[in-house]
Amino acid sequence: MNDTTSTRSTDDRWRIVLLEDDERLRGFFEQSIRQHPALELCASFNRLREAQVWLEANPVDLLLTDLALPDGHGLELIYRLQKMQPNCETLVISVLGDEDTVLACVEAGAVGYIHKDTQPDDMGQIIVDVKRGASPISPMLARKLLQRLRQADSAEASPAVPAVASVEAVKLTARETDVLRLIARGYTYAEIGEMEGISKHTVQMHIKNLYGKLAVNSRGQAVYQAGLMGLVGPPGS
Repeated sequence: MNDTTSTRSTDDRWRIVLLEDDERLRGFFEQSIRQHPALELCASFNRLREAQVWLEANPVDLLLTDLALPDGHGLELIYRLQKMQPNCETLVISVLGDEDTVLACVEAGAVGYIHKDTQPDDMGQIIVDVKRGASPISPMLARKLLQRLRQADSAEASPAVPAVASVEAVKLTARETDVLRLIARGYTYAEIGEMEGISKHTVQMHIKNLYGKLAVNSRGQAVYQAGLMGLVGPPGS
C-alpha cells in the first residue's frame, strides 16, 4: 500500500483521497494537491481494495481516481462510494476514452472525467474548480459525447443493472469469463483478441453473449457486473 495520511483539517480545505497505480502520475497529482492552499491530501493509494477499506472509515470531500487498476476497475469504487459517502465528489482521470465508460462513470456519480492524454498541468486547480461547481471533461471526450447524444433517439434510459450473485448464476463459459475480466481491466476488443488468441469478430460475439446473459447493454454496465461478481483480476487469477 502507498498510503499517505494526515489528521483531519480544522479549516475549510477540501479533503482529497487519490487512487492511481502509476507511480510517476501519482507523485505528480500528490504534489499538485499539496501545493494548493484550498486542498488537503488525506490519503494516496495504488490499489483499489486498500482505498475502499480506508474510505469506509474516513470521510473526504473528493476522490480523484484512475479506472484501470491492478486489482480492479475504479468504476466499482465510484458505485460503492455513493453508498459509503454520498456527499463525496468523484473526479476520474483515465486513459480509457470510450463513450460507454465515460457515461457509466457519470451515471455512477462522477462529476468530471479527464483523459490522461489531455492531462492538465495543475490538477489542484481542476479540483478547486470542481469545489466551485465545475464539471470538467476533456474536450475530446466532450465531442464524442455530443456526437453520441445527437445520434441518440428518444428511447427511455436503460434500467438499472440488476445485481448478479456469481459467475455460476448466469452460467458463463470459461472464455466469456476471461473476456469479462479483460473488459473490466480496460482492454480493447483487438487487445482481448490478441491475448485470447481469437479474432476481433469472435471477441465481439462473446461480448454480445455476455451482454445478453448479464442483462446489460454497455461496457460500463458489464464492468460494474464484473465488480459485483468479483471478476476484477487477470484471467487465471
